Amino acid sequence: MSSKSSRRPPQSHGPSPSHKQCLKFVATSMMSGFGKFVAIISAFLLSRILHHFLKPFSQPQITSDFLIGMVLATIPVVHETFGDISVMNLDNIVDFGMILYTFVLGLEMDPYVIFKAPSRPAIVAYAGMLSTCILTCLLTPWLHYGTKDTNMITLTISLSITLSGSGSHVLTRLITNLKIGKSDIGKLAVVAGVHSDMITMFFYSILFVLFPLEKISSTKGEIKHVVKMILGILIQSIIAAKVSPFFFNWINNENPEGKALKGSHLVLSMAFMAVICSCATWFGYNPFFSAFLAGLFLPTEGRISKWAISKINYLLSLLFYPLLFFWVGLKIDFSDFQGGQIGTWGRFFVLIFIVVVGKVFGTICGGVLLGFRWPELAAIGMLLTAKGHFHVYLAVHAFRSKRIEMPTCISIVIVIFLSIVHTPFIVKHIIRRARALVPVHRMNLQCLDPKTELKILLCVHGSHNLPSAINLLAISRGRPNPGLNVYVTDMVELSDKLASTLEKEEGTNNMVLTDKSMIEMREQITQAFQAYVDEDGTGITLGRSHALATFNGMSRELIVLAEDFMVSLILLPFHKRLNPDGTHDPGSLGFRYVNRKLLRHAPCSIGILVERGSGFADRISKSSECKVAIIFIGGKDDREALSYAGRVAWHPGVKLTVIRFLVDKNSENAPRRVSNRASTAEEEEEMKLDDESFADFYEKYVAGGKVAYMEKHLANSSETYTNLKSLKGQYTLIIVGRGGRVNTILTLGLNDWQQCPELGSVGDVLSGSGFECESSVLIIQQHRLKGQLDGLSDDFSIM
Repeated sequence: MSSKSSRRPPQSHGPSPSHKQCLKFVATSMMSGFGKFVAIISAFLLSRILHHFLKPFSQPQITSDFLIGMVLATIPVVHETFGDISVMNLDNIVDFGMILYTFVLGLEMDPYVIFKAPSRPAIVAYAGMLSTCILTCLLTPWLHYGTKDTNMITLTISLSITLSGSGSHVLTRLITNLKIGKSDIGKLAVVAGVHSDMITMFFYSILFVLFPLEKISSTKGEIKHVVKMILGILIQSIIAAKVSPFFFNWINNENPEGKALKGSHLVLSMAFMAVICSCATWFGYNPFFSAFLAGLFLPTEGRISKWAISKINYLLSLLFYPLLFFWVGLKIDFSDFQGGQIGTWGRFFVLIFIVVVGKVFGTICGGVLLGFRWPELAAIGMLLTAKGHFHVYLAVHAFRSKRIEMPTCISIVIVIFLSIVHTPFIVKHIIRRARALVPVHRMNLQCLDPKTELKILLCVHGSHNLPSAINLLAISRGRPNPGLNVYVTDMVELSDKLASTLEKEEGTNNMVLTDKSMIEMREQITQAFQAYVDEDGTGITLGRSHALATFNGMSRELIVLAEDFMVSLILLPFHKRLNPDGTHDPGSLGFRYVNRKLLRHAPCSIGILVERGSGFADRISKSSECKVAIIFIGGKDDREALSYAGRVAWHPGVKLTVIRFLVDKNSENAPRRVSNRASTAEEEEEMKLDDESFADFYEKYVAGGKVAYMEKHLANSSETYTNLKSLKGQYTLIIVGRGGRVNTILTLGLNDWQQCPELGSVGDVLSGSGFECESSVLIIQQHRLKGQLDGLSDDFSIM
């Protein structure tokens, strides 16, 4: 009987084929995921590195984002790493980011300016848009930019809106970084860009209602869909404009300035904004334009809105913009550009022609009618050609929707890029031209155009300066037209105790003062000035600011404020405080240091008020009779004081007397020899300017009886001192120039025993402790221009 040996199947010591495939899939997925991660992170990092190298050329961040995104995404290895599913996920991320972009774009705009009479910048913007639209409609229908299935009318209107728009975000950031935002041309370009951006977004919103993307078979269905979207837009806009202010006011009241935002209120606010943005989408409307309209009608003021704008803009610039252009690079295939065909290049150069010629021609036509100079208008037109992120997205989105072919999409994207690259060079050209045209004495009263509103920085140390400061405001007003723009500024020393009360404002880099005593003092000052303006403030525009710094840095803070507000005069209180008995206390050496430093470095004219007695603390009204004198000896500071006196003369409650001190060369008391550094030619030129300035003042004010005139012929400084002393009890306020006199005969020796040299020889005598005159004294120094035109700041006025 034979036995059968049982055989066992051989055992497998390695993974099965199915396991191998599974491991290979996991490894491939991991490597693919890691590759995507490295590619996206590289886009962020390389964009920042390239931006650093492009800084000397003043290129905005969008330039480096564009270059890195487009180049990196078109590398074959990187492009192949992203499959269809990955690109689809990126589509969703980019779409969501663009919703945030359009929302914050609307939130930063004011829709109600459309219902007002168009401003000068708005007219310039509309003219440039109109000419670009007309040029687009005339040229593009003949060049076949769309696909065969695309409606020619829809494509032409869409393309005309896109080419006529401006990237206000890009333009504003560029102009701000290059420090021309406070200049006339900078303001005009920014406001015109915002108007252009807002109007084009409005047209996009309307265009989507009239020509929705969804294809509906029946006419009845189309009408029903359009009515449905209009209803959704109306409901969303009404809720955003009428209901949301109550909610936002409640949130802002529950979270006052100086305190951290409550987390629950923050979450509730974000949820409320999300609901508002999605209202119209429930009715079939486009989510991008729904978010824009929601942001447009939501309240802009308040902590919540500012927080949302700050955080969303930070998120977009840090993460979204580099990702956007990386996504664009994945969507575009430059091998399909068809560069060998003449038609492709023809369409490309026609787009450039439309963008440049349309904007520049329209801007020049609109601006010349308003009285602007055409070279500056041409530069503004070139700046307004700049497009932004949304225009790039629209070009790619049109290709995704099969409205345009790949060559057209690439052409539009390149044209948008070229419209951005040139803008820093245009701004630098503007700066060079402005430096050549800017007048020598920009910021003083003597050279101020009589038709221009006077801007003053009126400084106070505390509530004890209020009576005299309000009187200064009253007599500085001049004529109601053009009027006075005054910025009342608190000079607050940043002590260690006060620094401990500072808190960072939520969503910004600003520090908020939370000390109760300082807040109450600022409110008291604000209420006092506002009460005066409400009661008798015709022609006065009131603004508030503060210089919170140590004494070492306070002068710099005030200089920055003066430059930002472009003021012509800074009025400062004396560093010594007036006691009830009419004497001065020892004063603050810190404030004296600030005053002296400002006299050396201020970007405009300076006035220092020394209070004496109680006369100038009494309220000056139309029915009062405040006696004011202006002493004119000669020199640039006296001429500036005379220009200021011309404004004082218009106050109905002021009786102004101008006292001119002239040299009596035939007197026996005249000095035989005077040490004079000035040359004879310079002395004669200064005397000529003095005579011209005084003659003009005499003709305007003295000849008509508005101002009294007194003339003193003096031989030396001793007689000057005697005449100054004789003014005791006659005037409430005396206005004098600080110095700058070429002829020193009448002031020679007055400064031998000076107590405060910063007040000048005459000012120091009138305000000295040993002088019996109780009149308050206003010492004025004309703007000292240091260096030539190359030393000027970047804030200028050339329009």
